[in-house]
Amino acid sequence: MPTEWTVRAITRAMLPVLLVLTLVELGSGLVLGSFEAQLLRYPSLLVLVPVTIGTAGNLGSVLAARLSTSFHLGTLSFSPRDDELAGNAVATLALAVTVFPVIGAGAWVATFLVSGDTSLALRTVVIVALSSGISLAVLAVLVTFSATYVAYRFGLDPDDVVIPVVTNVCDVLGVVVLFGVAQVLV
Repeated sequence: MPTEWTVRAITRAMLPVLLVLTLVELGSGLVLGSFEAQLLRYPSLLVLVPVTIGTAGNLGSVLAARLSTSFHLGTLSFSPRDDELAGNAVATLALAVTVFPVIGAGAWVATFLVSGDTSLALRTVVIVALSSGISLAVLAVLVTFSATYVAYRFGLDPDDVVIPVVTNVCDVLGVVVLFGVAQVLV
């Protein structure tokens, strides 16, 4: 894949992607706004929102960086039987399982310390964070694999496009999944 490092070439490659991602982010804000009443009723969920979507995007970004490095080294295979792909996916899920319970507990503690609110039990907030975190990690893996493959197929440098795509899509999915899980568990 020949790469041309000029402002014009980078702009031509990235501008359409960034315009689409701007619309995706607007969707995230609209979804978030539709859950305003639930956020005000349960402040712990409000604290969870930015941390959950940020962490999901970070997990996807780490995976994207690893896949991009493998791509540039020529070791990346898009075969479902590829041990490297499976290992990276499992590592991402393992990180989610360890990080999201801590995020849930931290959100509950922060809410309690700031407002004294205990409208949701610590256990409930941790379960909501863990359930949404695992779901988001699975989705982040799928989005990252897909975005890397699409970048490869279109001759784009995955370093340029995959991380912005993954973080923006994880923002939207993070809001939707968090509130979907909260609707079921709260």
